[in-house]
Amino acid sequence: MTPPDDTQRSAASEIDDRSGHLAELRRGLRARPRTIPPRWLYDDRGSELFDQITRLPEYYPTEAERDILTRHSAMIAEVSGATTVIELGSGTSDKTRTLLDAFVAHGEIIRFAPLDVSEATLLYAAEVLNQRYPDLVVEPVVGDFTRHLARLPVGGTRMVAFLGGTIGNFYQEERRAFLGALADVLEPGDSILLGVDLIKPIERILSAYDDSEGVTDAFIRNSLTVINRELDADFDVGNFEYVPLWDAREHRVDMRLRACEPERTHIAALDLDVVFEPGEELRVEISTKFDPGELAAELVGAGFVGAEFFTDAADDFGLVLARRS
Repeated sequence: MTPPDDTQRSAASEIDDRSGHLAELRRGLRARPRTIPPRWLYDDRGSELFDQITRLPEYYPTEAERDILTRHSAMIAEVSGATTVIELGSGTSDKTRTLLDAFVAHGEIIRFAPLDVSEATLLYAAEVLNQRYPDLVVEPVVGDFTRHLARLPVGGTRMVAFLGGTIGNFYQEERRAFLGALADVLEPGDSILLGVDLIKPIERILSAYDDSEGVTDAFIRNSLTVINRELDADFDVGNFEYVPLWDAREHRVDMRLRACEPERTHIAALDLDVVFEPGEELRVEISTKFDPGELAAELVGAGFVGAEFFTDAADDFGLVLARRS
């Protein structure tokens, strides 16, 4: 029997991924409250809208994290001692260049491995990074960080960067499972660098997710447009209003769509009909806010110790560096 070549493996992987994504969506739409996994937010239009969100005056996380990286990357490079930096969900690695500047100046880094689902984005980023850091080995990894941690490169002392507060988009049980899986693929002495949004006054948090220009509204609503197009569905996008809610018990923002009128939606790719009553809500994304002490304890439970927190001047956002025990 001839083993499958890389093209066949890639095709099989894509089929498996799509099957998994469809099964996840089916489960979410049958749950209460109904849920759409956030992956359906990110077509080209969704990515463009999210980029706009990061530039809004109400949305503090992006610039707060950039400020931390500017002020503390040299210390992070020294404390981690990493010779390989891996970035999960890297995109164009825009903010990461500040981090890499410090690692290169520190003199120990040999390799940078960005992981992202978009091969085109990775190739573009690798070209830019190769020009900026000619002595650095850039080793792109195509994959989904929720499914393909086994693809992370091995060898040397590694630091995995997971920036942007993306860890807050996981539900608590998913977050703990993800951190545990990440610990399983790392070795003692490796480390993680997490970007986390911190607990602060509720009004300030909610304003970041309900901007005056309606960009977040359009971003969340776009998930229905993506499902309509890709799965032959017939959501009446205009029948839903965007509703951001604060969950005080879970310390998170729930970004939901609420049906204004009764609706029966058919999703052909799932062979599924979904009936919405007026006022019924559809959860699309969450964003958890963290208490440093509670997060440090959670990291210990996952297999990481020695958490060090770096924050911006307003204590809005944090980077936590922790070592695999």
